Amino acid sequence: MRKDFGVKTWLYPQPVFVIATYDSNGVPDAMCTAWGGITYDTQISICVDNEHKTAENVVRAGAFTVSMATEQFAAECDYLGIVSAHDAVDKLTRSGLHTEPAAHVNAPLISELPLAVECKLVSYDPESCLLVGEIVNVCADESILDENGKPDPAKFRPLTFDPVHNKYLPLGAPAADAFRAGVKFMKR
Repeated sequence: MRKDFGVKTWLYPQPVFVIATYDSNGVPDAMCTAWGGITYDTQISICVDNEHKTAENVVRAGAFTVSMATEQFAAECDYLGIVSAHDAVDKLTRSGLHTEPAAHVNAPLISELPLAVECKLVSYDPESCLLVGEIVNVCADESILDENGKPDPAKFRPLTFDPVHNKYLPLGAPAADAFRAGVKFMKR
């Protein structure tokens, strides 16, 4: 038997993103959010309320980066989500996180977060709060690469958001091989 909860934002997993931009003075800014994902093969869509300084920065600059929050830096990333740059322009400094310029867009990367997506702004709708970016590059620190040179989630422990209990959860062990585990049902 199922229990109804009504309209909720309860989907699993919800990746925990850190969106980074430069403000109008070239100062790095970042915010943490969990409302987004990949749309199409080359785009990412994220819900960013138009009252956030990040939304203003992205629209002005036309570029942003999206890093995956990690277990090691959960508190720092959470801080970036609960404090507004309108109230604390130095919130990145306060968090203890550092930035470096992205190679392909005019936006900062968070140095401590080893996997990032560099994006150019496609659109932003202030009414729906939908931010859409074109992925122009994905970059990863070599420390998180596997023996085949690809990112290994077990090495950097990306976080997901549990919207029911308001917890950050690291990704766990693999459950099955995608595009292979279900093949056995094709032979019936």
